[in-house]
Amino acid sequence: MSALTEFLFPAPARRSVGAIVGWWESRRLKYNLIVGGAGVTSLAMMRVISLLPPGARPLPHPFLEIVLRPVLAFAVLANVCYTLGPAVEVVASKLWGRRLLPVGPSLFRMGLTFSVGLALLPTLLVVFEWILRIVSAIV
Repeated sequence: MSALTEFLFPAPARRSVGAIVGWWESRRLKYNLIVGGAGVTSLAMMRVISLLPPGARPLPHPFLEIVLRPVLAFAVLANVCYTLGPAVEVVASKLWGRRLLPVGPSLFRMGLTFSVGLALLPTLLVVFEWILRIVSAIV
């Protein structure tokens, strides 16, 4: 199995609170690196797209100061939401026991996908804004 497959489709944790929390925490650093990498990519792409003609509008000089608060807020909220993963899995295992298959790997993949998509969303919005600039320059 490749490392990516093992990361995205891991064996589930044993059905105990400690094992479930440990399973999730062993993946938190990689989650943060992936989501953070998507965020940095998004910031870089926003910067580049803002410089494209027509009507290039360079972002303000203190770009990092303007973006720092939302970036930190996103990082904190992403980790708060990540913490909901083991909480949901523990509650599900307590409520339904062995009648429910382990949900950790699925929750992890869905949360990671959503978080990366959310981190890349500003780039998509800036691309749409750039397309509008092109259309308005033509019209």
